[in-house]
Amino acid sequence: MCLFQVVVAVAQNKQLAYGFREIPQSLMLNPSEKVTTKFHFGIPFLSQFHLNGGSTGVTVYDIFGNSSVEINTRIANKLSELKNTDFFTATQQLELIQFGWRSKQELYFSGGIYQEFDFIAYFPKDLAELAWYGNKDNINKIYDLGEVSTRADLLTVFHFGANKQLTKKLTVGARAKIYSSMASVNSTSNSGNFTTTLGDGANNIYEHRLTNVDMTVQTSGLASLYDLKNASDITKKMIGRAFLGGNLGVGMDLGFTYDITNKLTATGSILDLGVIFHLKDVETYKATGNYTLNGIELIFPPLDEAGIPYYDDLENEIEKEIIVDTITRSYSNWRPLKVNGAISYSFGKTVSGVDDCDCRSRGSKIDRNQSVGFQVFNIFRPKSPQLAGTVFYYRRFGKLLSAKATYTVDSYSFSNLGLAMVLDLGPINFYVAGDNILNYSNLAKTKSVSLQLGFNIKINQK
Repeated sequence: MCLFQVVVAVAQNKQLAYGFREIPQSLMLNPSEKVTTKFHFGIPFLSQFHLNGGSTGVTVYDIFGNSSVEINTRIANKLSELKNTDFFTATQQLELIQFGWRSKQELYFSGGIYQEFDFIAYFPKDLAELAWYGNKDNINKIYDLGEVSTRADLLTVFHFGANKQLTKKLTVGARAKIYSSMASVNSTSNSGNFTTTLGDGANNIYEHRLTNVDMTVQTSGLASLYDLKNASDITKKMIGRAFLGGNLGVGMDLGFTYDITNKLTATGSILDLGVIFHLKDVETYKATGNYTLNGIELIFPPLDEAGIPYYDDLENEIEKEIIVDTITRSYSNWRPLKVNGAISYSFGKTVSGVDDCDCRSRGSKIDRNQSVGFQVFNIFRPKSPQLAGTVFYYRRFGKLLSAKATYTVDSYSFSNLGLAMVLDLGPINFYVAGDNILNYSNLAKTKSVSLQLGFNIKINQK
């Protein structure tokens, strides 16, 4: 059988694919997954395409949907509801190569290359309210500059892993990774305050204060692009970085599958336990200091003289007090660590096939056509972990069809229903999966959405 897969997904958590071993790419979510194939490969550039985007606090419909409420009122209402822990995310993956095979020693090896873009930005509530309402009615309110927190990474990942059934109950797996960073922006450690107070009444009405400002933006892979004049030059440079020409890093994935009984199974994995060392094309911008603006004295020169550049003078004055340094020192960033865990209970009829035939020699677990279970997922983000919990039901209908239904509670929603189906027609394996299926009639109302589909090519044990 052969593998051809196209995936479009909007979810950092791939709960529909986790543990769904009919899809060979489930090995990327748990390197100890007990795949039943003898060999698999992915059609280059088509084996997996993944898109992720989400917002925890607001949808497009909240602002632009049909409503009798004025749009400015809707924006103001959402500003009051949003918190500084709300965030916006976007993740994209393109698999360039994927392959795997089983050795004579019953080790299953797999490897490949994929490109990834990952972005997160937290909602800076104080600064958003300052921009929307102004500071006239918020005298003495302290606006926190430390709410600015964002990170973006564009990289290529080279990986190779293996899994092995050590005992009748335990299978373990590991995957080594080399990261090649093409571009990175990181601004997650910021502090400082902005406050407006009443002045002395003689020289000014208000005082505007920037205090204890300490803002940092780390970048790599961007400074050398500023002087490039056309898109083709940028593309060539980025392609060179993609194939081990960028800032390099190392990482690993670990996983286990343990058959507690012949019906009860526990699984877990740790993904992207790694770090990238940014040594080349590095620029860090750091702003520190304090500044107090007592107001601008307006001077009206004669009509035949040029006007006074108040804005330029103010900008120069701020730059004297708030020092902005450009630093070319290297730095390192940990990858966003992901953790999966699940427990499943199998029941129903036994499934005929290689695992069923070899159950006495290879392990005590007997495959059955139904299972239910619970999965947890966590990704570590700059401010706090991003958690999700999923209950699922799996069923296989003969040799042709298998399906998985999920209900997920996460940062985006408490009503995420998902469905995945896999169809096996001779050598052709086809699957389709979707998250938040109840919102497909109006995607503007959803905070996240997922769609996956593909054709798989794999060679089975028999």
